[in-house]
Parts: sequence; C-alpha cells; structure tokens
Amino acid sequence: SASSIVCSRVFFAFHTVLVIPARSELISVCLEEDNDLRVDCRIEPKPNKINSYEFSWSSGTKESLINTNVSGSAAEAQFRDKSEVVELEPHGYRMTLKGFTETLPHNTTYMCKISGQVESVLVEKEKLEPCSAVSLFLKSSWSWIVPLLICLYRAYC
Repeated sequence: SASSIVCSRVFFAFHTVLVIPARSELISVCLEEDNDLRVDCRIEPKPNKINSYEFSWSSGTKESLINTNVSGSAAEAQFRDKSEVVELEPHGYRMTLKGFTETLPHNTTYMCKISGQVESVLVEKEKLEPCSAVSLFLKSSWSWIVPLLICLYRAYC
C-alpha cells in the first residue's frame, strides 16, 4: 500500500540520517577566531589500551607528523612549539596549530590516529569553515532534523 511505501522510505531516511553522519563526525577541521587551525578527533579508544594519538597532514605524497604522544615518534621540527593537544570529553583529542593557515596547500588531507585507529578528511583551503560555524551547524542541524524525521515517521507509520 501507499502508506507502507512512505513508511519504509521515512524509515530508510531516518536510519540513513542517523547512521551516516556519525562517521563524518569522528574528525573535523576548522579555523578558530584567532586563525589557528583546529582538528578534533573523536575516535573512541579501544578498551584496555593506552590512549596514544598522532595528528598529521599530507599534501600530494608527503605526510607530515604535527603532534604525537607515541613513544619513539616525534613531530617535525617546524611544528614543535606551534601545536598543542588537549583531551576531549567523553573521548578523543583536539589539536590546535598556530601560524600555518596562510601557508596551507590548496588540498590537504588531515589525519588523526588514536590507539591505532585512523580517520582522515580532505579539506580544500578555501572551504575551511570557522569553528563557530561548524559547531553551530552540528548543533542546529540535529536540533531540527531528528524531530522532523520522527514526526514524519509517526505520521505515516
């Protein structure tokens, strides 16, 4: 029947919207008000493992390690004293890098690794968003999308 088709479509849309963004929310890159680059990595650590992290970027074939707490690894000299990492709640790390936004390549792949699990995102320099816009979008989009889909699901199912 028509209502069961609408119902299955609403369920599919509801399921897709709730599942897909979780993957993209694991790493985000934005510019802070003072023009520092911020990379948030929200990978959930594996239980019973020491939380290690690495932040890096690559452009072309060259990967550069920006900050790490992995024993035996070291950030490249150009990034020492220019980056800092803080722990996020409930899990993850935030890396802030000072003084590099003007010299970023056009396309940069930002990577974070927590306890061996890697996430990456490709960002065009011109499309770097202010951090306030990123957090506003994440907060505001969920604030109206989820209730709308629930309402549609209940109306048709």
